[in-house]
Amino acid sequence: MGSQEFVRAVPRLDGMVVSAVGYRTAGQRPTLHKGLPSPYLTLVFSLDGDIASGVTPGQATGADAVRTDIVVGGLHQSPAYLVSPEHEAGIQLAVHPLAARTLLGLPAAALTGQLVTAGTDVLGARAAEVRERLCALDRWEDRFALLSAYLRRRAADERAAGSVRPEVAEAWAWLGRHRGAGTVGGLSRHVALSERRLTALFRAETGLSPKQAARLMRFEHAKAAVVRSVTAGTGPDIARVAADSGYYDHSHLVRDFRQYTGVSPTRWLAEECRNIQAGAHGAGEDWDT
Repeated sequence: MGSQEFVRAVPRLDGMVVSAVGYRTAGQRPTLHKGLPSPYLTLVFSLDGDIASGVTPGQATGADAVRTDIVVGGLHQSPAYLVSPEHEAGIQLAVHPLAARTLLGLPAAALTGQLVTAGTDVLGARAAEVRERLCALDRWEDRFALLSAYLRRRAADERAAGSVRPEVAEAWAWLGRHRGAGTVGGLSRHVALSERRLTALFRAETGLSPKQAARLMRFEHAKAAVVRSVTAGTGPDIARVAADSGYYDHSHLVRDFRQYTGVSPTRWLAEECRNIQAGAHGAGEDWDT
């Protein structure tokens, strides 16, 4: 039997980083892990060699896999495949897409051309130095503190790539308040823009249309409810989860699960049950950062 460790931090970065999870596994059977679509960007600092990834299982395990020790991932509509080796360690951050200009120096839409981008291509050589320092530390508390300090310095950098239009910021916030269940028509009226103009501005900033972002938010809420039920030791009622998450019916939730995970909710739970119970999807010890 191998070991799994997941430690969750509570970021103090004004909402720019939504979550931070430190992970370490050892003695595991090598597998393929699915990086699921979500309404957040992904930033991973590996503490144990390169991470191999791809848009298909074949690419992730083949010669043309994307290999990098700092991963930056944009918003996407299908799962990314990552190789989970016998042992691995790192810190994974969920970054608010409207914070991309401040933390990454570019809009989130600039990351939609490919599923994974090498972190140094986006963050520069300084990120590689920070990664080396993270590898040299022994305590998760110290690693989270170092990474938070680095991101705060980036946020304070006067060379940040412009600002997000207020209509787009309010549109994202409105979708969040409605957990993705609101209509594009209602959203466009709320921000006083035509649906066409709103969609153009929203896509230019995030890489997604408002409808695509809403679906991701609704799915994220439903997936979190499923994970909570497993963590609590009860089987999820998919029909109830669908209703509580704003889906028209059970079949619409199953459709989104198939698009975003490649499998049905039941199959995804079977694949992820051990990781959920180990804390990979939200449990674990908390550190303030």
